[in-house]
Amino acid sequence: MQSLQSEITGITLFREKVAEKLFSERNSSGSWEGELSSSALSTAVATIALFHYSSEENKSQINSALDWLVENINEDGGYGDTVDSPANISTTLLCWSAFALSEKLGRDDSSTVQKIERWLIDEAGSIDPERLCKKILSVYGDDHTFSVPILTTLAISGRLGENPWKYVLQLPFELSVFPATMFKMLKLEVVSYSLPALITIGLVRHTKKKSALNPLSWFRSLVTKKALKKLSSIQPVNGGFLEATPLTGFVLMSLCESGLKDIEVAKKCATFLKSSIRQDGSYPIDTHLHTWVTTLSINALTETEKKYLDSSDKGALKKFLTDQQYKEVHPYTNAAPGGWAWSPLPGAVPDSDDTSGALVALRRLSTSESMPVKEAENGIKWLLGLQNSDGGIPTFCRGWGQLPFDQSCADITAHCLRAFCEWKNDVNPKLQIQINSSLRELVRYLKTTQRLDGSWNPLWFGNQHNKEKLNLTYGSAQVVIALTETPNAENLGLKTLIDSGLKWIKESQNEDGSWSGIKGTPGSIEETALALNALISCGIKDSQVDKGFSWLIQETKEGTEFKSRPIGLYFASLWYDEKLYPLVYTAAAVEKYFTLK
Repeated sequence: MQSLQSEITGITLFREKVAEKLFSERNSSGSWEGELSSSALSTAVATIALFHYSSEENKSQINSALDWLVENINEDGGYGDTVDSPANISTTLLCWSAFALSEKLGRDDSSTVQKIERWLIDEAGSIDPERLCKKILSVYGDDHTFSVPILTTLAISGRLGENPWKYVLQLPFELSVFPATMFKMLKLEVVSYSLPALITIGLVRHTKKKSALNPLSWFRSLVTKKALKKLSSIQPVNGGFLEATPLTGFVLMSLCESGLKDIEVAKKCATFLKSSIRQDGSYPIDTHLHTWVTTLSINALTETEKKYLDSSDKGALKKFLTDQQYKEVHPYTNAAPGGWAWSPLPGAVPDSDDTSGALVALRRLSTSESMPVKEAENGIKWLLGLQNSDGGIPTFCRGWGQLPFDQSCADITAHCLRAFCEWKNDVNPKLQIQINSSLRELVRYLKTTQRLDGSWNPLWFGNQHNKEKLNLTYGSAQVVIALTETPNAENLGLKTLIDSGLKWIKESQNEDGSWSGIKGTPGSIEETALALNALISCGIKDSQVDKGFSWLIQETKEGTEFKSRPIGLYFASLWYDEKLYPLVYTAAAVEKYFTLK
């Protein structure tokens, strides 16, 4: 009895610590902005772009960025996507390209360059341009969204020899002048979200290596002005395409190399990049995930009846979210009104995960007398419009092909399931019928995508210790949590799904009490908290749960508090970690613990 009381007291104190820490991370408006990890890839791309835009004007920032790269090279001589990531060929090549500027800046970075080149030779066999080109193309296959920008950067930086542009594939930028509906018909491998790169990288390759024998060359020259007009029309007012430093950097360096550094698009790109540099000289992959981490925080703090948020807090947060809902067709993606993006900044675009998160948060912030039903109905309709024919929910757009932008995925489908279940009794009768029909399709998708071992794989999250980058703990936990919140579980046949997923989670716990993306590899706070949340959601409060919380409490003791790990996968599978992930996932798990009697 004394042991049980001691255990409860320990978790109660931990609960207070977690809540206090989470509240301390709020900004002046009462929401949570978070902080994305610094990225060597972003830092390299921004540095090259600003150098070619104006090396003298941006000299101080360029030197700060190169200093950061010198200080943060991995021991093996390569670069990873975060400072806690193993080296990879893409990021290392881009950093190598950045150090091609050193001599022009009067710097001596030769020792760093030698380390990089030794790593590249070990990885690719040599630094011969043809070998490097084949290596990059083999990594990304038919998806040219990221491989061609890397090759373009190598060419611009002089890393591909005397005739560099022969190694760069010609992207069909002329297609950007046609209606977006043509992309699907032509099965274009660079979708609308990559239009800025398609236009500018296609243009610089065309400018540098026109072919009189190619009948398309004449047409490309003819439509160049129209393509640049399209580029200008989709550029956010702050200049940052998708709020992403890499994409914006690729655009700027390509415009500069095409002789177009003086156009307004280039000026706005440069302004965005200069405003994005951090005090230590580094850049994140994206500005921030303000909306996303705010909804995660709200949803964690509203798991129980404990009143962490007073009426004033709730009102301010509700306004913060409703103000961000898109009321018109998005000018960049042509997405219908009703969705939410990951950030309130102008470069972000609506997606299903953030829309689901906002819907859950709004419902939990509201009383029966103050529900934003109209906003919720518009958000639900937006999600219904995205549902793929396989029953699942994609991230950005419905059924364009086989790229991550339009693929259904289990964790996002589960998140949508949670949003629908939160609101289905509060919306109009016609929409209730649509939701009920959609719920059956969502469950059908989750049934078909459950792996034989009982787990589910997410799309935008991974684990660096897994050779296949899979994070089955993240995916399985999110699906199990959603399924336990779904009413009418027996008729929908959810018990078998939940039991199988639960079995996988229980069997995947490490000996020390933690969870990772795969058993037997170092655990993380994020994955452990998510797994605990799933177990508790199923009504489990046993020795495994106790052991998991013991590990969390020990891992977050003073001096090592809530260290984030790279579990996120950005566009082009770039790893990132988010400062608030371990905290919000832990808060959700510990609050869920107190829902059990």
